[in-house]
Amino acid sequence: STRAHARTATPLRSRNTMAALTNAASVSLVAPASVAARAGSSRRAAFQGARVPSNASARAGDAKRAAPLVRASADDAAPAFGRRDLAKGALAALSAPVIAAMPAGPAKAEEVSKYWDIVDLPLEPGVILLDIAFVDETHGFLLGTRQTILETFDGGKTWDFKSVSNALDEDVNYRFNSVSFKGQEGWIVGKPAILLHTTDGGANWERVGLSPRLPGAPVLITATSSNGQAEMVTDEGAIYLTTDAARNWKAAVEETISATLNRTVSSGITGASYYTGTFSTISRNDDGEYIGLSSRGNFYMTWSPGQAYWQPHNRSSARRVQSMGWRPDGGIWELTRGGGIFFSTTSELPDNDDDFVEGKIGSPGFRLFPPPAQP
Repeated sequence: STRAHARTATPLRSRNTMAALTNAASVSLVAPASVAARAGSSRRAAFQGARVPSNASARAGDAKRAAPLVRASADDAAPAFGRRDLAKGALAALSAPVIAAMPAGPAKAEEVSKYWDIVDLPLEPGVILLDIAFVDETHGFLLGTRQTILETFDGGKTWDFKSVSNALDEDVNYRFNSVSFKGQEGWIVGKPAILLHTTDGGANWERVGLSPRLPGAPVLITATSSNGQAEMVTDEGAIYLTTDAARNWKAAVEETISATLNRTVSSGITGASYYTGTFSTISRNDDGEYIGLSSRGNFYMTWSPGQAYWQPHNRSSARRVQSMGWRPDGGIWELTRGGGIFFSTTSELPDNDDDFVEGKIGSPGFRLFPPPAQP
């Protein structure tokens, strides 16, 4: 059944086979690392892990080629240039009043480039960078596909590959989706399901086993405190909280988004009946609220602490949304196909498409890419 995925938490090192998850208050996501690395060889139920590719992994160290990364210049960088700061700066720069004040016509390159430097990265062709986080002002990590983990000690001016032996498997090619730090404690999650944890600023990483019954693949991790507290979200809408450094996890929602939508056909959400999709992007604000965009781009869902289920929100516009997230003022931004950017007209969750206004950007011919997942 896809209705529930919670059960009482069990110890980290337990090797007992986990039974089907039940609709209780807490859940154990942990399993031996050897099991987690090969979890979900088939996907017969919604609660099984992501399928593990059988092809040999592409190593980040093979045939490395320099790739550019754009970073803010030192004069304009925030004291702690992490993922939240990067997103806040990007969204603040793209706030509706600022965009409205932009001159019409194509943007001049020199108006933007004076604030940014191009950084060469030792990446092989085809690697896609997915997330960035800093431990302090100078020490940070950059994640991507093909098991890519880069590390910097000079504020992002230079990057080197970070070897994490616990994340190397000959028959698995991990896609590292999210990284988050709170002080010296940090977390990394990826697909197929993998969780890494550090308490010394990333000098050493411990691999924490995840249950093969985990609903979906982890796509977002947030360190909420420096004493073992974190929140993890999967692409199927499962939200888990830990307060003891991942030894035990508690489920915050009672069912996957597919189960919610298939149960609430009367909600009028397009595609709700027999829906089996996932989230393409998930964003968290500082209040612990989440917004998730359907992989089809035709509706989104929200969740606030204390709610048992994700709340669906329909869209009447035929233009597909590529990404959504929170503005610093509490409102919502969304990027659509064709390079459109829209802002909600209220600091609360919008009810429909009429609650969004389009931002005007004088740079025709460019495709917009979203900033990191959370402001």
